[in-house]
Amino acid sequence: HEREHDREIAELAAKHAEEMEKLRAELKEEQRHLLDELQQQMAATHRAEQEQAQLQSQTLHSLELEALRLTLNNMHTSQLELTQSNLRKEKETALMELREMLNDKRAQEVAILQSRHQLEWERIKEQCLKEKEDL
Repeated sequence: HEREHDREIAELAAKHAEEMEKLRAELKEEQRHLLDELQQQMAATHRAEQEQAQLQSQTLHSLELEALRLTLNNMHTSQLELTQSNLRKEKETALMELREMLNDKRAQEVAILQSRHQLEWERIKEQCLKEKEDL
C-alpha cells in the first residue's frame, strides 16, 4: 500500500512538474506575444510622433515663410513709398528751379525789349526832330 502511495505521489509530482513546465511554456509564449504587441504599439506610436513632429515642423516652416514674406512685402511697400516721396520732392525742386530759370529768362527778355523799345523811341524821336528842322 505504501509503494502504491509513493508511486501515486511520484506520478502526481511528475504530472505537477509536467503541468508546471506546460504553464511556463504558455506563460513564455504569452509574454512573447505581449512583448511583440507592445513593440508594435511602440513602433506605431513612434511613427505617429514622428509624423506629428514632421507636420509641426512643416507648419512652423510655413508660418516662418509667411512671416518672412509679409515682412519683405512691408519692407518693399515702405521702400516704394520712400522712393515715391523722394521722387516727388525731386520733381518739385526741379519744377521750382525751372520756374526760376524761366522767370529770369523772361525778365532778361523784357529788359532787352524795353531797351530796344527805348532805343527805337529815341531814334524815332530824333528822326521826328530832324524832319521838323528840315521842314
